[in-house]
Amino acid sequence: MNNTLVDVKNVTKDYRAGKVIVHALRGLDLAIHEGDFMSIVGPSGSGKTTLLNLVGALDTATSGEVSVFGNDLSTMGRRRRADLRLKSLGFVFQAYNLIPVLTARENVEFVLELQGVGSERRDIAFSTLDDLGMGDLADRQPNELSGGQQQRVAVARAVASRPRLVLADEPTANLDSENAEALLQMMRHLRDEQAMTFVFSTHDPLVVSYASRVVTLRDGRVVSDELKDPTSDAHEAGN
Repeated sequence: MNNTLVDVKNVTKDYRAGKVIVHALRGLDLAIHEGDFMSIVGPSGSGKTTLLNLVGALDTATSGEVSVFGNDLSTMGRRRRADLRLKSLGFVFQAYNLIPVLTARENVEFVLELQGVGSERRDIAFSTLDDLGMGDLADRQPNELSGGQQQRVAVARAVASRPRLVLADEPTANLDSENAEALLQMMRHLRDEQAMTFVFSTHDPLVVSYASRVVTLRDGRVVSDELKDPTSDAHEAGN
């Protein structure tokens, strides 16, 4: 059995919206295993993004336990959580969160620099962008790029350091089908060759078709958890 990287046990997450308490997650249980290529699906408001934020140590649970790489996040201070995010996690945000004064290459390179990567970080950044069809645009700033191009820069930034776990919130939302498929093929290659694990929040049937596991949320709970037979995958490497 694959190693368990993330263990979410009986987790709740409540938000206050004015005088109303919003129950975003309601006693949710989920394990993420090494090598998963997981799609989390469900209607808007089902808790997908909230779950990613908790697993990514960007937010804290109201109750229950979130353990990442054997670390109970509730016992970790802000500095240790930040160190965990920097060294072992990659994020693709819906809003991209690119640094506007940096070029595409510099946005990718910046994270590598924070991680202590040396002069080779420039080549790593360019190579990762080029794999996503962004090599010719590597020296453009975000305001010179389309939404889909910015999204690919955000993906490059998330995967360039080959983190153990990548959390991607709607990573294909602004991509055409050709670029979305290229992105998913690149990510699955990284899963296969670099032992990386990917978790996607998505409404995109194409992302779901690539997944090795599909988890469905509704009203803050897991209502189904389906393992897909890779031998029946229509997108096997080389096809």
